Amino acid sequence: MSKLDRWVDNKMVQNLFIWFFLFLILLTTIQAENKVLASLFSIALLVPAVYSNNLLILPFLRKKRGLFLVLFLVNVLLFVLISVGIIRWVENQAFELSMYINFFGIMVLAMVFASTIKIARDSFTRRQHEKEAELKLLKAQLNPHFLFNTLNNLYGLSVVKSDKLPNLMLKLSDLLRYSLYDTKETYVPLEKEIQYLENYMSLEKIRLEDTTTIELVKSGNFSSKEIAPMLLIVFVENAYKHLNTSESQKGRVLVSIAEKGNELLFKCVNTYSHEGTVADDLKEVGSGIGLLNAKKRLNLMYPEKYQLKTVTENNEYGITLRLVLTS
Repeated sequence: MSKLDRWVDNKMVQNLFIWFFLFLILLTTIQAENKVLASLFSIALLVPAVYSNNLLILPFLRKKRGLFLVLFLVNVLLFVLISVGIIRWVENQAFELSMYINFFGIMVLAMVFASTIKIARDSFTRRQHEKEAELKLLKAQLNPHFLFNTLNNLYGLSVVKSDKLPNLMLKLSDLLRYSLYDTKETYVPLEKEIQYLENYMSLEKIRLEDTTTIELVKSGNFSSKEIAPMLLIVFVENAYKHLNTSESQKGRVLVSIAEKGNELLFKCVNTYSHEGTVADDLKEVGSGIGLLNAKKRLNLMYPEKYQLKTVTENNEYGITLRLVLTS
């Protein structure tokens, strides 16, 4: 990112530019002996009203529009009374209704102008985050290490002419098909997402069946529900990456998926080792997504519709995700 781009993206610079632009407008329209001082004084009166609206009241626009309108009008009237009162006190003017009406119009225009800019900026920022999330999703769709390991294991099975080979090759084909083609939509059938997890775990069993207990438990009706694609695989990949497979103790990966009503309860538990910096690495995933980026994606796709918790105890690391599904 260039220095100019950083300046353009800086919110403080954006705000200063907007207020400077408004200062120029006031400078050419205000009728006063000292236009500069009068313009600065007007902006000083508008700033508290605008920011209280943008930060405290504007978020209600999407949730409760009726409440937003009430709070918007109360905010305008309150700061009109305060601002005109200050002006009358400074200039020692008598009460004039026209002064309140004029300042009410100015305040409403300033509020609408500021709100429009903030909504447009937030919309642009949200779209940028969605694009970033989509790019990270594309990067996560194919983990080269997993693919190489799987092909090597399939080759080993082909050498001994194992009966497992045809079925596992079919699972790998389904896995790649879903990863490359079916994830282009915003939401995908929950059944397909779970089938993807099953295929992934079946292929990992080839590598780990002698050292690890791997289990997938399902309950509920998944047929009519949808979910953001490749959302759950992040946590399962994380479990296999940090899995402890020591000779003294058998490793364990347990994935549980339960549907009830419109809510999905997803749990993923794996044994891990305390050696090295594994505890710090738990925030990362082999695909490069990481739990922090997974949370960002959840915030984008499921705002206020999920709960994500992590627990580390008894050499086991667990993730619990509660999610309100779309249908």
